[in-house]
Amino acid sequence: REEIRQQVRQELQEEVRQQVQQELQEEVRQEASALIRRQLLRRLGAVNPQIQERIAQLSVPQLENLADALLDFSNEADLTAWLDNSSN
Repeated sequence: REEIRQQVRQELQEEVRQQVQQELQEEVRQEASALIRRQLLRRLGAVNPQIQERIAQLSVPQLENLADALLDFSNEADLTAWLDNSSN
């Protein structure tokens, strides 16, 4: 009986750990996306809502790459081209 309790306890702990990890990853992704949108607003001005939605769907590594790349953008077309290339 005690072995079963221990096994169930371990399984629950693992499930909780995975859930917390997923929630933290999503929070980091959302915060990174918001930061990049602010940087783009400052760099390019208002960005098309459809493009903002594409940015919101990027993974954390893609957002990190975008954060580097956006320093070279001079207009929204540069951003769109980067998004098109990064999705391939």
